[in-house]
Amino acid sequence: MSHHCHDEHDDHHHHHEGGAEHDHSDDITPAVQFSLYQHINFDEITTLNEQVHGSGQAIIKKTWAERLATEPEVVSDADEQLIINVPFTAQIKLHSVLLRTSPSPSAPRTLRLLANADIHDFGQAEDSTPTQEFELSQTSEIQELPVKRAKFNAVQRLCLFFPDNFSQGEEDETRISYIGFKGEWMTLGQAPKNIVYEAAARPTDHKVKGTADARGVGYNRQG
Repeated sequence: MSHHCHDEHDDHHHHHEGGAEHDHSDDITPAVQFSLYQHINFDEITTLNEQVHGSGQAIIKKTWAERLATEPEVVSDADEQLIINVPFTAQIKLHSVLLRTSPSPSAPRTLRLLANADIHDFGQAEDSTPTQEFELSQTSEIQELPVKRAKFNAVQRLCLFFPDNFSQGEEDETRISYIGFKGEWMTLGQAPKNIVYEAAARPTDHKVKGTADARGVGYNRQG
């Protein structure tokens, strides 16, 4: 049903075969500064109502460089609803969710996020108050959905509930090709880690050698 849009993206596949990291190096850097990719517990991801077992996990396993690849994708089975439970290996302060769908009626219309919820069935998901709800766009562009950070500052698992799509009940298949997460993380007993190392890129930070003067002499002058 949404296969007609695959051809227009076929050119992306060529970028991902052989040297994909080099092809995309210029546009990767800003996007992955807050990437939570390395802190996802991929083996414990569970998806409810997926046609192909493991496909929900597979779209989250896509790297940023693979975000435009149309395959693999997760497709809902019995109806248009999907649930994906994502556990993390650290405590997360979530900033945003990244999503890629399509311009077709099979694109999800709504996303409900439930922080630290263990959702095992759709009735439970329907009855749970979402931590935050998003109205999605019907597009093949990457959608970045910023969350209310105060509500997602100590996340160890995240449930993504997609209750409907843009077909208004005409299409049972909901399709998603990429999901990513941005934020900060901390292990127990440590301060949050993310982009704290960016200061090392500024040579001026390293010019003060003397310990006696390092406490502030010269720091109160701009330029």
